[in-house]
Amino acid sequence: MGILLVEDSRIDRHQIGRYLRQWNFDFVAVANGNEAWELLQKPDAPGLILLDWMLPGMDGIELCHRIRSLGADGTYFYVVMLTAKQRKRDLLSAMAAGADDYLAKPVDPSELRARVLVGKRILKLQQSLRFSATHDFLTKLLNRGEIVAGIDRELARSQRTGQPVAILLADVDHFKQINDSLGHAAGDEVLKQLAHRLRSELRPYDLAGRYGGEEFLLVLPTCDLRPACNRAEQIRVSVSKDPVRTTFGSIPITISVGLAIGRPGTDVESEELLQEADRALYLAKQKGRNCVQTLSASQASAGN
Repeated sequence: MGILLVEDSRIDRHQIGRYLRQWNFDFVAVANGNEAWELLQKPDAPGLILLDWMLPGMDGIELCHRIRSLGADGTYFYVVMLTAKQRKRDLLSAMAAGADDYLAKPVDPSELRARVLVGKRILKLQQSLRFSATHDFLTKLLNRGEIVAGIDRELARSQRTGQPVAILLADVDHFKQINDSLGHAAGDEVLKQLAHRLRSELRPYDLAGRYGGEEFLLVLPTCDLRPACNRAEQIRVSVSKDPVRTTFGSIPITISVGLAIGRPGTDVESEELLQEADRALYLAKQKGRNCVQTLSASQASAGN
């Protein structure tokens, strides 16, 4: 959770930077609004911004407005406006533009440290709330709504890039027997450890979510049928090769996997793709479980 210092005065930039280094805060400093705007659009942009009001080119008020537009997807930036202006009307203008707080210049180091600590605490709370809203409580994977939204995003990306996207719907075999024989606490342990194994098999840009109950949904961008089948088989073998060790004993597990491919130019929607993966999963169950299945072209078209 880094800090972005936007300050055109070399003296003020040096002085504030010295304070931040003294307190062991990670930060990056830029001298104008345009540089800051470019940096803030990157995925790893700092979350806390110390923003000078008077800047060459894009001033602090305009940049603040743009920052708030970046937060439309749920990402929040905490903005402290640095200003020599003292009139109440000016301060209200800064808050109306989207600033969370302000600090009068010349900056008092104790006030600066207090503002930074408050901002970091609020950002940490916001990130925690965001995680809770988008992730499954038990497995820490994406929840159903977020993983389905992920399919929608990847299908849209597929249309832009011309690359296919694969989805895998995986189900724990005979999961009811685990719950019935050992209890739901044992079943929960199985789901948590299985989620960990699934995550360890994925690329950084793959998505994993709990679709419901003992069903998990994986989204694999840039994967066509053959590589997706290979990866699904690797995942199936990897997560099933060792029993899950719990306080209730070692529990062997296997998974059945249904696979579907979204290809650019087909206008397929996430609901259709999920239905195809679900039918393929049902086929895997019919064929004895612990396997990967995909529908043939005729089977897929028959379901439309």
